[in-house]
Amino acid sequence: MSLEGKLALVTGGGRGVGRAIAERLARDGARVAVAGRTQAEIDETAAAVGGVAVRLDVGDREGALAALAALEGQIGPIDVLVNNAGAAESAPFDRTTDAMWDRMFAVNATGPFVLCRALVPKMIARGFGRVVNVASTAGLIGFAYSIAYCASKHAMIGMTRTIALEIARTPVTINCVCPGWVNTRMADEAIARIAEKTGRGEDAARRSLEAMSPQGRMVEPEEVALVVSMLCSDEARSIHGQAISVDGGAVMR
Repeated sequence: MSLEGKLALVTGGGRGVGRAIAERLARDGARVAVAGRTQAEIDETAAAVGGVAVRLDVGDREGALAALAALEGQIGPIDVLVNNAGAAESAPFDRTTDAMWDRMFAVNATGPFVLCRALVPKMIARGFGRVVNVASTAGLIGFAYSIAYCASKHAMIGMTRTIALEIARTPVTINCVCPGWVNTRMADEAIARIAEKTGRGEDAARRSLEAMSPQGRMVEPEEVALVVSMLCSDEARSIHGQAISVDGGAVMR
């Protein structure tokens, strides 16, 4: 898979899955713009992959568009968009506040929509484009105590499929990757919360998450990145409007 000469924008690219995606795209030949809110993290990742760092908060619509315009003015048109930035909070549905709901949708659904709306028409005009939205298995099935997160990830998948239908006869593809539990700092934080709320040790909490997969393990960030890079390649032009699970088979259950 060669992405030689392509310019890729990866949101949430400073750490975890986003960093792994940035590293993989760079390895496959792309020049990568690493976007995120934490300057130190995006600077470090950009330096590691020979790319550029751009401070961009997808939850801030106007700010994100301004940052995108500045980036395009600096390095040129974007060929590949990876909407990886995400937010996760949990609460019983009747204790989910309006603010929590709005935060989840701002980052997980509205932000990716705004970037797609800004970039996809330009990709079509130039004759090539790839969009990969990093959703979640929570966008395919329900999880208790995660109504805002699940609903926002379902929205991301619905958005992806709708755009895919509208642009199907163009040279641009759009797909979702749906990871299960990934071995990242976000998972570590979730494990700590589970241990605190249930009184179990963190090892037991981790095993409970691993047991959700028939493989009995978490997904590694690099495994998600491999699928993302494949979808960004020219060879993947027939894969369109899909929501591909990377979860060790968890959604089969």
